[in-house]
Amino acid sequence: MHVHSRLRSLLVPLLAATLLLGGCSNLSNTEKGAVIGAGAGAAGGGAVGKATGDNTAEGAILGAVIGGTAGALIGRQMDRKARELDRELDNADVERVGEGIKVTFDSGLLFDFDSARLRSNAEANLREFANSMKDFEDTKILIVGHTDAKGSASYNRELSGRRAGSAADFLQQRGIASARLITEGKGESEPVASNETEAGRQQNRRVEVAVYANEEYRERARAQAEGR
Repeated sequence: MHVHSRLRSLLVPLLAATLLLGGCSNLSNTEKGAVIGAGAGAAGGGAVGKATGDNTAEGAILGAVIGGTAGALIGRQMDRKARELDRELDNADVERVGEGIKVTFDSGLLFDFDSARLRSNAEANLREFANSMKDFEDTKILIVGHTDAKGSASYNRELSGRRAGSAADFLQQRGIASARLITEGKGESEPVASNETEAGRQQNRRVEVAVYANEEYRERARAQAEGR
């Protein structure tokens, strides 16, 4: 596994060009996130989430961006947590996105075919995730289920929703407050690869987890940045 930053601002392409061409190559991931977050925040936080296109997990994270110094404070905490998750989670891809973290699990590792019941080996991974999130309580956790395009769209959406719910139930049983958990089933609507090949369908069968600051955490970061 490898933690990497996907620092994107779809609303402000000129900002991305500035980072590439304007002498910002020495900025850390957190600092780049703050710069991009500031530009995106100027366009309106809610709009950022909508602007991410067809990825619900990334949209949730970028919709919570506040940018500037406050965003950099949150970003540093997310950097540390992402490194911790990368060490502890097997068979999961950990990404830093904006001021949050996206974790992607292969649903084949979590569930049997056509089932929403967690496999026993998947529980170990989710248990580690829950343990890591217990001390990061000022965050929201969005769990999004995805499928390939085999079968009907309505059935795939229903199955992906049940799978997201099963993962959320397990995390709640391991001490994660229900108020922090949000679930959504996207079925086949957000593919990351072609559904014409088995390799592509395997990539599309996945569960994504978005971790981002809740409103209280964002307000504390703003207050700290402003010296309040």
